Amino acid sequence: MKMDLEALGILAPTHRPEDCEPTQAEITQILCDRLARVRQQLKARDISAAVLFDPAHVRYATGSRNMQVYSSRNPARYAFVPAEGPVVLFEFSGCEHLASHLPTIDEIRPAKAISYYFNERNTHAVTKAWADEIDDLIWRQCGGGGKVALESATPQAAFALTERGYRVLDAQEPLEQARAYKVPNEIKMIRSSLRAVEDGVRQLEAAIRPGVTENEVWSKLHQHIIATDADFVETRLMNSGPRTNPWFQECSDRRIQAGELVALDTDVVGRYGYYADFSRTLLCGWEEPTRAQKDLYRMAYDQIQTNMANLKPGVSFKEYAERAWEIPPAYKARRYFALAHGVGMNGEYPYIVHREDIDDKGYDGIISPNMTLCVESFIGHEAGGEGVKLEEQLYVREDGQVELLSDYPFDARLLE
Repeated sequence: MKMDLEALGILAPTHRPEDCEPTQAEITQILCDRLARVRQQLKARDISAAVLFDPAHVRYATGSRNMQVYSSRNPARYAFVPAEGPVVLFEFSGCEHLASHLPTIDEIRPAKAISYYFNERNTHAVTKAWADEIDDLIWRQCGGGGKVALESATPQAAFALTERGYRVLDAQEPLEQARAYKVPNEIKMIRSSLRAVEDGVRQLEAAIRPGVTENEVWSKLHQHIIATDADFVETRLMNSGPRTNPWFQECSDRRIQAGELVALDTDVVGRYGYYADFSRTLLCGWEEPTRAQKDLYRMAYDQIQTNMANLKPGVSFKEYAERAWEIPPAYKARRYFALAHGVGMNGEYPYIVHREDIDDKGYDGIISPNMTLCVESFIGHEAGGEGVKLEEQLYVREDGQVELLSDYPFDARLLE
C-alpha cells in the first residue's frame, strides 16, 4: 500500500534509469562540484585548508573510496583540501593506485599513520613529522594561513598544528554545510542507492517467517547491498515482537514468532557512498493483525503523512516542529529523538527535534531547496508492548517541490 502523495502535495518517486543512474560525465562533474562546495565553505570561514580523516568526508570531497569502515576508527588515510590550490590525498600504504583516476586529486602521497596503534612509543615523532608536512603544504600551496580545519584525527595532531602557530578549527561545520545542499545530479546517486536497498529489503521481507532468527533475516539485506556495490549497514536496527519497543534494540538471535511485528531501519551506506535510510514495520506470517497492532501502525502512518506534508522550502525548523503531528500522551516518552534529519552520505545536518525538545536540544534554520531529509516516526506505549517504526526519505527540489525518494510499500494488512 502506498500513500496518496498527490493529496500530500508530494511528487512520486521515479524509477526511470536516466533519473536513477548518473552517466560517467555526470559522475565526473558531481565530484568536481562537491569539491567546489567544500572550498566555498572553507573560504567563507577564512580557513586555509582542511585535513579530512572521516572516510565519508574524504569521499565527498575527493570521490576516493578505500577501507571505509577501517578508516572510520583508524586515522590511517586523509585528504588535504585547501581553499585554493592542489588537493593531496594521503593514502594507506600500498593503496596509492586506487585514486589515481580521480579528477579531484592533484597528488597522492603515502599517509603517515599517526595513532598509537601503529607506532607505540614513536607516535609523538610520527605526529611531529605529519604536522611538519601539513605545515609545508599550507605554506607552499596556500601561501600560509592562520586557520586549519581538522576532524577525526588524534588530539596530538591538533596539538602539533597549534604548536606551529595555527588556529585549529573543527572541519565538521564546513563539511556538514557543504553536504547539506546537493549539487546538480547528486540526487541520481541517492536514488540509485535507494533502489538497490529497496530490492534488498524485499529479500529481507521474503525471509521473515515463524522460527527464523532476527540475525538470519537481517543478513539478507547485507548480502544484497554488497552484491550491488554498497559499502555497509551502519547500524543493526531490526527487531521483533516485544523487542520492537522501546526502539534502538539491535538485531539478535531471537526467533521471530507468527503474528509479531518486525521493525527495521535500513541505515545503509549504499551505492556511490550515499545513505539509503527508510524504516518499515512488517507483520510475520499470515495471521490477522490485532487491533492494537493496527492502532500503533495507524498512528505512525498518520505521523509520517502529516509531517511529510509540512516539509516545505522556507519553513523554519521550529515552525516545522510546531506544526508536527501531535503524539498522544502515552506515547510521547518513547518518541523518536528527531522529527526529521538531513541525509546524504550519512545522517547529516539538520536535525529537527520535537516541539517539546526545542529549548533543550534544538536549533533553528530553514528548510531549503537541494536538501534531502528523512521524516521519522516511532510509536510505542510507555507501558510496553510492541512498537512501530516508519521513516521516509525526501528531496526538496530546486523548483521548490518536494519529491519522495524512498519507495517501499507499507504493510497493507496493518493499515486495513
